[in-house]
Amino acid sequence: MEFEQVILDRRSIRGYRPDPVPRALIAEVISLVMRAPSSYNSQPWHFHAISGEPLARIRAGNVARMVAGVPESREFRAGSAYAGAHRERQVGVAKQLFAAMGIARDDKAGREDWMLRGFRQFDAPVCVIITFDRALADGDDAIFDCGGVANALVNAAWSRGLGTVINSQGIMQSPVVREYAAIPEDEVIMKSVALGWPDPDFPANAVVSERKPLDETLRFVGFP
Repeated sequence: MEFEQVILDRRSIRGYRPDPVPRALIAEVISLVMRAPSSYNSQPWHFHAISGEPLARIRAGNVARMVAGVPESREFRAGSAYAGAHRERQVGVAKQLFAAMGIARDDKAGREDWMLRGFRQFDAPVCVIITFDRALADGDDAIFDCGGVANALVNAAWSRGLGTVINSQGIMQSPVVREYAAIPEDEVIMKSVALGWPDPDFPANAVVSERKPLDETLRFVGFP
C-alpha cells in the first residue's frame, strides 16, 4: 500500500477471523517494524508473538483473575484516570463502539462481555507482547521508543492486510502473561497488540475514531 493510504485507512480491529496467521508473515511484519527509530539506536524492544495453547492460557488467566477481583499488575505506570478533554475523547470512542455493537447504556451484561473481550485480546489468533530491557527502566526513552515501535507495528501489519488493536487490558495481569509466554525477568512488559485477519462482519471494525482539529494540536513558530 501507499504510505498515506495505510495511515488514513488503518483502524483498530476488535473482531477477527479464526484463520491462523503464518509465522513467516509475522516475521516479515516485524522485520519492517525493526526500522523504527530509537534513542541512540538503542533498540530496547522485544516482540513475543503468542498463539495456540499459550495464548489460550493467558486469556483464561487474565479473565479468571479480573473476575475474581485480583488487582491489576501492569509493569509500567498507568497514571491517574483521564479527565477533561482526554476523558471526553475516551468516552466518545466508547460511545461509537457501543453504538456499533448495539450495546445499550443500561446493558450491564453486554458491557461486561465487551470488557472481558479486551482481557481475551479480542479473541485474535495472535497476541504480540512488546517488552523492553529492564536495564533501561529508570528513564523514559525506552518507553517512548516502544510507543514508536508499536505505531510502526500496527501500520506495517495493516499494509499486509492484517488488523491490530493496541490493548492494555491484555497485560493488566502481567504475572499471567510472563508465566505462559515465558518472558524473561530482565524485560519489562509494555503492551499487548492483538493481531489477525479482520472479520468484515464484526460491527465495531467499521468504527473510525474521531481526531481533534489540526488547529487544536499544531502551532507554527517563526513561520511567515
